[in-house]
Amino acid sequence: MPVAVPHRFHLVDVFAEERFSGNPLAVVRDAAELETAAMQRIALEFGFSETTFLVSDARASEPGVRVRIFTPAEELPFAGHPTLGTAWVIREHLASGRPGNVPLALGVGRVPVAFEPEGGREVAWLEAPPVALERRVAAEQIAPALGLSAADVATDLPVQEVRAGVHQLIVPLASRAALGRAWLEPAACAPLAAQGLPSHVYCFTRDAGSGEVQLRARMFFTAGGVREDPATGSATACLGAYLLEHGGGDVALRIAQGVEMGRPALLRLEARRANGGSRIRVGGRVVEVARGELL
Repeated sequence: MPVAVPHRFHLVDVFAEERFSGNPLAVVRDAAELETAAMQRIALEFGFSETTFLVSDARASEPGVRVRIFTPAEELPFAGHPTLGTAWVIREHLASGRPGNVPLALGVGRVPVAFEPEGGREVAWLEAPPVALERRVAAEQIAPALGLSAADVATDLPVQEVRAGVHQLIVPLASRAALGRAWLEPAACAPLAAQGLPSHVYCFTRDAGSGEVQLRARMFFTAGGVREDPATGSATACLGAYLLEHGGGDVALRIAQGVEMGRPALLRLEARRANGGSRIRVGGRVVEVARGELL
């Protein structure tokens, strides 16, 4: 698949406190003339959880720079680490004056990203799109799909479907040990898929094991086989709505993900009720790793 005009790209690690941690992302610039099939093949070539393509002028302000997001298998209307990483690339390399806010136009609509100082460095924060909490699922149904028993699922919070552009399942686990054993079992997932339940499964536990973080999490999904995501901003946004619903009070958390993969990530979550609804923000640091060109 030749590319008529070379396209520059950036590789960044998102939700990363240092290089080679967090979730890697490829951001392809000036991609307006690329066909959807070409974008999908490029995303498969990179092989990351997601690859993004800038398909409008990076100086656009309303509704924002148009961006398309692809996994190795499909296009997504929204995802967290691609949103933050792409906004960072626009701010650092394409926009004039390093603006404090970079709005993106995604499949779910306008998603603003703000850059705020923290500890002498900056954190990128996305404003999450609306999150829908949907049906609950019995622990006995989901546990076998994760290679676990029902006793490994926490009893004080529900297993629940959520949706923020992407359809996901939130599963609270009772311990770090259970989190470490979890893995998506495709054969055991078949009965769930027949009920319309998603193959994106986000597991978390409050047994964090460290005072620096309050939760530990893992995310599994299917894309040419079962994959694990090192850091998942969209699921973290859904978790914010879920905790507001089931915990009651405002949320301010640091969440560790990617530990089991050797790519430790740190995600920041803020969620509060506002104006009859909720305001959910997900933040993390972005570190550039490499730049190149598609030939």
